[in-house]
Amino acid sequence: MTSLNPTERFSDRVADYIKYRPDYPEALFAQLKEQFSLSASHVVADIGSGTGLLTKHFLDNGHRVYGVEPNTNMRLAAESILNAYPRFTSINGQAEATTLPDASVDWVVAGQAFHWFDLEKTPGEFERILKPGGHVAVIWNVRLESDPFQQAYEEFLLTHCIEYKQVNHRRLTSATLADILAPRSMEMAAFENSQIFDYEGLKGRLLSCSYAPKADASNYDMMLTELRTLFNRYSQQREIVFRYRTKLYYFGM
Repeated sequence: MTSLNPTERFSDRVADYIKYRPDYPEALFAQLKEQFSLSASHVVADIGSGTGLLTKHFLDNGHRVYGVEPNTNMRLAAESILNAYPRFTSINGQAEATTLPDASVDWVVAGQAFHWFDLEKTPGEFERILKPGGHVAVIWNVRLESDPFQQAYEEFLLTHCIEYKQVNHRRLTSATLADILAPRSMEMAAFENSQIFDYEGLKGRLLSCSYAPKADASNYDMMLTELRTLFNRYSQQREIVFRYRTKLYYFGM
């Protein structure tokens, strides 16, 4: 088994992460603006910012963004990808110790990394760095099991990826999130999202996940053989659709 230390476990998956992880739908950012008063003048801290996938959307919308990321390889990748954005600042920090000044940001946002955070210490750090009246948004893509391929893929993960149950972010329910960030009030929204993969894309999507066995694992070749079988069985015109529901959890005072 690989280390469950979240700071290190993505170090050798950066290239696949950049190429194959799902993006976030524009409708989500429109809702943040229209319903939750997100303004381009607001300063954003993206906690667990990884390679900058979520960060880039806020930069494109004109925000000053602090990307807080403890993994060196992920952080360096974000710095390279986002080097044309003068309003981006890369921070070597963790969710419970961002190093940002008190009351320095208007919004704290977090994507898929949220389930790795120290959930006892992190809420206090969020409140420390937020300005009075600041906002929190947790945003992640939840893979659906809405068709035969998605159902078969779930069984595939349970069979071949022994860490999958331990690190699956779906362990965090909406009720759990509400408790973690109480006394803030929580509102939710959801958006359809998808990716289309050929076989190499599907393979890269799998290998971008921290729970996927690596090339030196004893079951690696067997896993990829089964993945190819799944692709051949369910693909149409040599493509497979990976379906998600992008969930937004907004926390206000």
